[in-house]
Amino acid sequence: MNLTLSIVLIIVFLGVGVFVGYFIAKDKAYKKGVEAGIEQRKQQAESVMGSAETQAKRIIEDAEKDADNKKKSALVEAKDEIHKLRTEADKEIKERRAELSRQERRMQQKEENLDKKNDNLEKKDDILNQKIKSADEKLNEAEIIKKSQMDVLEKISGFTKEQAKEYILSKLEDDLIHEKAVKVAAYEQQVKDECHEKARSYISLAIAKVASDQVSETAVSVVPLPNDEMKGRIIGREGRNIRTLETLTGVDLIIDDTPEAITLSCFDQIRREIARIALEKLIADGRIHPTRIEEMVDKARREVEYRIKQEGERAVIETNVHGINHELIKLIGRLKFRTSYRQNVLDHSIEVAKLCGVLASELGVDANMARRAGLLHDIGKALTSEIEGSHVQIGVDVCKKYNESPVIVHAVEAHHNDVEPKTVIACIVQAADAISAARPAARSENYESYIKRLQKLEEICTSYDGVEKCFAVQAGREVRIMVVPEVINDEKMVLVARQIAQQIEAEMDYPGQIKINLIRESRVTDYAK
Repeated sequence: MNLTLSIVLIIVFLGVGVFVGYFIAKDKAYKKGVEAGIEQRKQQAESVMGSAETQAKRIIEDAEKDADNKKKSALVEAKDEIHKLRTEADKEIKERRAELSRQERRMQQKEENLDKKNDNLEKKDDILNQKIKSADEKLNEAEIIKKSQMDVLEKISGFTKEQAKEYILSKLEDDLIHEKAVKVAAYEQQVKDECHEKARSYISLAIAKVASDQVSETAVSVVPLPNDEMKGRIIGREGRNIRTLETLTGVDLIIDDTPEAITLSCFDQIRREIARIALEKLIADGRIHPTRIEEMVDKARREVEYRIKQEGERAVIETNVHGINHELIKLIGRLKFRTSYRQNVLDHSIEVAKLCGVLASELGVDANMARRAGLLHDIGKALTSEIEGSHVQIGVDVCKKYNESPVIVHAVEAHHNDVEPKTVIACIVQAADAISAARPAARSENYESYIKRLQKLEEICTSYDGVEKCFAVQAGREVRIMVVPEVINDEKMVLVARQIAQQIEAEMDYPGQIKINLIRESRVTDYAK
């Protein structure tokens, strides 16, 4: 066992020794190879360095030769360039000398010409001085003659020079004033004729485009009945039904001998319309008692309010006016149940809006703004039964409340001349309102009240001292007053006209406005025999 182990160990040690010896031998051989490589590379580097030095010397020699050649060629080129520049300079100097000599000759010629002209001017100056001296002498002689003639003229005419000048100038001034007045009058007449012609054309065109009929409204409504027995049911026991209906609606029910009809009377058309609708519903339903009447009146009121809104929207769409507040649309719809001299105010407002649009288009003004002003010009009439004041002021307050533009507010305020119109749109609204109200069949009045109004108008005008005659014309929209010229002069005419206007405003009710014309005329008659 120990022998075997000893043999194994010997073999292992021998293997290790052989392995170590192999590596030691290999390392020695590697070192010898490296040393030999280094020696070889050193020899190669020395040979390369020797060839590089040789090549560098050759390149330096070649560069020196090229530099000498370029230096010589540059010297030759510089000498050629210097020669060329010297030749050009000599040529330019010669040309300048020639030009200077030509200029000297021209200057000499100009000096000679100036000397000649100077001599001629001196001669002309002498001749002119002689002529001036002669003219002065003749002027003195003329002054002496003029003075003597003026003295003779003053003796003959009896006027001094200043007096004669003033007389001629005053006469000339009178002639000029007369001619100027004649021309101004002619131009004014021409402008008036042209303006009137254009105005008639625009107005006739607007009327032709917007012609419409107006339905005359009355203060009563008639409700048909299926039979006369229905009258007793409407009256009710001890009149409780009719009292309830009248109390809830504020309408008077007139039940008379008219067969199968009941008359509703009220100045407020909205209340009358509510009562009519409620009564028709009660008649159709057949159940007529106070509770049912209250229900039907509420339904009728809601129906009328809905119809008011519909009418306002219809008016806005028909006139093509946009952006109006919804509350303002309701007020416009209320005009459907408002009349002025039996003319429906909503139809009148729509017609005025259309007329304003046509007139504004013809005049080159904003047609949308004009239609808006025309539609809203009578908006105050929707609230006259609820708010005190004129419909103009109420309309102005309403437009301001709903943020309408100042142009619209001014047009509403000025459409009855409460204030002076300051915009073209305000004037257009005035004209359209007058056209819609004054055209035939637009408004209706009681014949007797119409006659009384005209008589009252003439009585007021003739009550003043100095008034000779008075005529109410244009359906009472104008009065023509003839005055005695010896009693009322031109200055007093203005005062009398204003007093008559104030009295008419205070004592009379009338639509629109009344024009007051005072006519003062003096006549002298003689006969040539």
